[in-house]
Amino acid sequence: MDTNNRSSMTDFILLGFSDWPQLEHIISGVVFIFYIVTLVGNTTIILVSNLDSQLHTPMYFFLSNLSFLDLCYATSIIPQMLVNLWGPTKSITYGGCVLQFFFALDLGATECLLLAVMAYDRYVAVCQPLYYTIIMHPQLCQKMVLTAWLGGLGSAFILCSLTLKLPRCGHREVDNFFCEMPALVKMACVYSKVIEIVVFALGVIFLLVPLSLILISYAIITQAVVRIKSTARWHKVLNTCGSHLTVVTLFYGTVIYMYMKPQNSISQDEGKFLTLFYTIVTPTLNPLIYTLRNKDVKSAIKRILYVEKW
Repeated sequence: MDTNNRSSMTDFILLGFSDWPQLEHIISGVVFIFYIVTLVGNTTIILVSNLDSQLHTPMYFFLSNLSFLDLCYATSIIPQMLVNLWGPTKSITYGGCVLQFFFALDLGATECLLLAVMAYDRYVAVCQPLYYTIIMHPQLCQKMVLTAWLGGLGSAFILCSLTLKLPRCGHREVDNFFCEMPALVKMACVYSKVIEIVVFALGVIFLLVPLSLILISYAIITQAVVRIKSTARWHKVLNTCGSHLTVVTLFYGTVIYMYMKPQNSISQDEGKFLTLFYTIVTPTLNPLIYTLRNKDVKSAIKRILYVEKW
């Protein structure tokens, strides 16, 4: 009995949407549907990119990494969220909270860098088409992806270690649906200027710098597209670049708003719904955006289905 009491005192309570009990069942149903679409959509992109030889290009190598990242990101958050929405308790163990917090930071930062890498790939494909295969050789692509993953890992270690050292003074209630950094910082009973500075500095490195590079890449791509005389190639460039730019806008827009603004300027309710968007909605939309706007992926799916049929 004593052991259970001590264990329960180390658990965190995820308040989630408990202020709107009438919405919890609706939210859980919507989240469950989005999660199924996320699993199916991203798994499809990974399988198609690997099974179809015509998609063995840098662009789809990066896209399959993005899909794998989205799968991991959604899976680190949604199952626990659904358990808490459906069950009588809303608790999460301390270890589970730490893992959820770490993976959310790691995968989020990795996605920021990976989207910048994908923008560079599109820049080379459009502006240096004759040298594309020479510049974007497999070794470089692998190194760029590895750098993105290691960069995300490093930032997660830094922020995780700083945040978890903050004294909580017995506070156990996390005012969010998962263990996210802003909610955990607000649990602390002391104000930490160090964390605020580190978050801002890493935000510049992982958000503003990659976004600036993406915008520069697309500014150059726009100039190149204007000079393209072939209508078919012009539409193909717009489709592939438009898909990536849509994903960039959805992801960076909400994350920058959440992490680059002073935390006391964002209401907790507003923060929850913004977090719901970039943790649940964006991983679902990514594969839909790329498959619905991309003729290569749709053609590859048809070829694979046709081969399996015969």
